[in-house]
Amino acid sequence: MYERANCASQHVDRGNPRRYTPAALPGVGLTKTMLRSLGKPIRTVLRWQLMATAILTLAAGLIAGVDGALSAALGGAVSVVAGAVSGLVAAKLRARSAGGVVVGALMAEGVKVVLIVLLLLLVLATNDAIVAPAFFGSFFVTILIFSMAFFVREYD
Repeated sequence: MYERANCASQHVDRGNPRRYTPAALPGVGLTKTMLRSLGKPIRTVLRWQLMATAILTLAAGLIAGVDGALSAALGGAVSVVAGAVSGLVAAKLRARSAGGVVVGALMAEGVKVVLIVLLLLLVLATNDAIVAPAFFGSFFVTILIFSMAFFVREYD
């Protein structure tokens, strides 16, 4: 079977001649691979968090203006970033025993808690125009959504 690339924006993946990757956006493949390493429950919950953040940002923007929208977006972003990093830490740890699974889960939760505290402090220390109800409301809603990963099934 021969390989052919007839478009400048695509190239043939030498490992799999039927798979094309966008050469113009080389980081896209890495990001998709990184997110694919997360389990379906984490990916689903991160998607829900992003949707909730967008909705709360729009609502806060209508109610409190630009500062409210920015506050809601930052509150949701704190939770989304912490959850994504926690999921990546959990996905990278390959436990071979039940004790290893528990240690990995605790390590991922520890990373999440430390990251949440640091990001909250960073946002509150650097932004004087925070609208507290929008910021903390968005943060708490997205944190609660992350806990719903338990109810998402891994299989279809």
